[in-house]
Amino acid sequence: MAITRTLANGLLYEMGRGSLNFETGIFRAILMKPAFVFDRIEHDRYSKVTDQEIPMGNGYASGGALLLDAGGWQQDNTWAMATISWQDAVWTAQGGSIGPVSGAVVMQFSEDTPGDSRIVGHINFGELVTVTEGVIFQLKNMGFDLRQGG
Repeated sequence: MAITRTLANGLLYEMGRGSLNFETGIFRAILMKPAFVFDRIEHDRYSKVTDQEIPMGNGYASGGALLLDAGGWQQDNTWAMATISWQDAVWTAQGGSIGPVSGAVVMQFSEDTPGDSRIVGHINFGELVTVTEGVIFQLKNMGFDLRQGG
């Protein structure tokens, strides 16, 4: 199956309010349990998806992986959109397997109030992934594009 990316409905609203900033924010990617289904309206904060994050252990830490800027916030006049990209997110399975996982949620992380961290969107892997002992799992080409109509 194909990998799909879905933006959270409140993303542009929060950007307009100034509460979400791709240039200065801290972003994280968390891995989700097999049964997780992203609801772009309901899933707007970390606290609304924590029960569906995979448990910590075997190389996975609660709160996921820090996403480092890989080009930042850019305007694309050819395709009439804005894009944000990050370096690859990486986990190494140690002491057992990570997963299975169905996808990842990307959020602007709030260190002061983690539960209030605003969700940017969801990446559905299209299949369940289990990372076995000693294997490195990378989410490559991390990013989203923001187009009119989504």
